[in-house]
Amino acid sequence: MDLNLVSVGYGNYVSSGRVIAVVSPESAPVKRLIQEAKEERRLIDATFGKKTKAVLITDSDHIVLTALETVEIQQRFNQPETLYSEELEE
Repeated sequence: MDLNLVSVGYGNYVSSGRVIAVVSPESAPVKRLIQEAKEERRLIDATFGKKTKAVLITDSDHIVLTALETVEIQQRFNQPETLYSEELEE
């Protein structure tokens, strides 16, 4: 099984295959989504106390907050050299 990780800043990584959306945190629906995830303990805050600039939504319904801009996250997903890849044996 391949594991491709993308850096979301400050030494934090997410699995590129599990992210289904990268959105801006500014809209009311996204703010509600963040609040619900926090209440249900599905929120992962990878901002290190900085302002949230992008929200990653995963296929496991976890929400990841990051201090990187959505454009920067998109570029990291599209550039193979920014991926950390490892072959896992089962």
